[in-house]
Amino acid sequence: MTPERGAYVVDVRQGRIGQVMGQQGPYVQLRPPGGGREWDCPPDALRPAGPGEVLRARVTELNRESRLP
Repeated sequence: MTPERGAYVVDVRQGRIGQVMGQQGPYVQLRPPGGGREWDCPPDALRPAGPGEVLRARVTELNRESRLP
């Protein structure tokens, strides 16, 4: 699986949802919803995020943005 930049995916190794930020070498770079430290994940350890997971991720981001000065 090679997801598009901006897509939400799940890192099945940890069960974490992330937004695809790009690709560096053989790894996909993911960022947690709402910000935070990016991590690398091999493409074969990713699955598309379901609609409920995407909704939760977007709500997390909106909540973070509403707290910014």
